[in-house]
Amino acid sequence: MRLAVDKFNQQAKELLTSVDALKDHTALVDAIKDAKQVTESDIAEQRKRIAELKAILGNSSDTAAKRLANLADYLVKKSVWIVGGDGWAFDIGYGGLDHVLAQGRNVNILVLNTEVYSNTGGQMSKATPMGAVAKFAAAGKHLPEKDMGLIAMSYGYIYVAQIAMGANDAQAVKAILEAEAYDGPSLILAYAHCINHGINMQKGLENQKRAVISGHWPLYRYNPALADEGKNPLVIDSKDPTISFDDFATKENRWKQLQKSNPEAAKALSEGASEHIKRKWSYLNQLAGLDFSKK
Repeated sequence: MRLAVDKFNQQAKELLTSVDALKDHTALVDAIKDAKQVTESDIAEQRKRIAELKAILGNSSDTAAKRLANLADYLVKKSVWIVGGDGWAFDIGYGGLDHVLAQGRNVNILVLNTEVYSNTGGQMSKATPMGAVAKFAAAGKHLPEKDMGLIAMSYGYIYVAQIAMGANDAQAVKAILEAEAYDGPSLILAYAHCINHGINMQKGLENQKRAVISGHWPLYRYNPALADEGKNPLVIDSKDPTISFDDFATKENRWKQLQKSNPEAAKALSEGASEHIKRKWSYLNQLAGLDFSKK
């Protein structure tokens, strides 16, 4: 989709300078070609220019003019989003997702992370956190979850954000707007509560908040454009954890059921998960504290 949109945009720009009907409209052609389309108002202005362009082209019987009229809408910025779950993004489709991100194209990817294969019955995925019970992890997962955010950040040119509507809806909206405005690949990881978590789904947003304030799901935005300004691209939007991992985990059956069947294993895995959260939080803060100023 992104490749097709970019190709049509390229063809339309080439036709702008070759269609005879536009030879007396150089100001309009230049305005269309040089338009900055970052904000909604920018895009609205470009749509007005394209409407004017189409009106001019409509009076021409030239083949190139008709071709440009058909392609003119591709001169307005197109937003391309890919939406999927963690099973696809972290696991069975990771190779394809990584390939798309590595191309540097202006495509946005939204991952709804339920930390489990929700659509196929609740199997463990690479996003399943330590200690959580799922199919193929009946004794609790023994390893931490894959950190897609840090993997994507390592490229240095991918916009990355981790959001949770139940914890901070303003931060979620801000991240989505920034991802849309960023001229390059964007990855947004959204915490998504799920029936397989073993919770009261009516209180799912409360569980999201506990995931954040426990440090299990830190909120952040990584915007590579800030590095060009001499600023650290990583901004952490959540505060230091205010509750323990256990305070969060004991509200969900995916952890509670192991406490009933094997208390010793549950205790060991909970301690491991807590230590992992502390290390991850410390690492993120160190990254956010790096000096990017141009000296």
